Amino acid sequence: MKIVLLGYGKMGQLIEKFAAKRGHEVVLIIDKDNRESITADDLQGADVGIDFSEPAAAIDNINLCFQADLPIVVGTTGWYDQLEEIKANCLKDNHALLYGSNFSIGVNIFFHINRQLAKVMNPYKQYDVQVEEIHHVHKLDAPSGTAITIAEGIIDGLENKGRWVNNLVDDGPEIIPSAEELLIESHRIEEVPGTHTVLYSSEVDQIEFKHTAHSRAGFALGAVVASEWLAGKRGFYQITDIFDFNA
Repeated sequence: MKIVLLGYGKMGQLIEKFAAKRGHEVVLIIDKDNRESITADDLQGADVGIDFSEPAAAIDNINLCFQADLPIVVGTTGWYDQLEEIKANCLKDNHALLYGSNFSIGVNIFFHINRQLAKVMNPYKQYDVQVEEIHHVHKLDAPSGTAITIAEGIIDGLENKGRWVNNLVDDGPEIIPSAEELLIESHRIEEVPGTHTVLYSSEVDQIEFKHTAHSRAGFALGAVVASEWLAGKRGFYQITDIFDFNA
């Protein structure tokens, strides 16, 4: 495949390495230094775009790929408030987009089991639940897209939780959730690739379900695998569409 990279930070550079290992070629790199000079014509001849840029740039990058009729994999989060509009435009004009809050295979297994666990825990109202996430200090959005996906999976399975709220630790007043709110507690420390924990706590015990990323490599590999899956397709997809857990 011929790949256009939109964003060339640490993730973009890792994706380039994994793409080469799998026999693909990065034919164009778009970042903040050249974005203003890039047009849809510059994307012609590519097979897929992969966006790991910044929340403020993601929508423009998606629209650029739509103009070029280039399938795009979007790993950037923080733009989901415009997701329905982007979905409508994608389907209306028969483009191709695949998005996800996390492209790691392990995290997507975690998402799946998290949903199943919430259904199992639903009858046991003595347990309250919260989500904790830890990321590096350079991450621009809080909570993380991964934490939001985890929270949404819990809310879908628990009758007594209707929405999530976020508390970014050491940044403003502490957020105290009401009984029907699911707390996401966000920490920004050092150079942590990403740790997500679901805690079910009662007066007598605690159940802890946790995923720890050792590096960004799993995210990068997953993005390349997702681009292989999307190439040649039309439609609007989530990363979960490429997995079949048979449960």
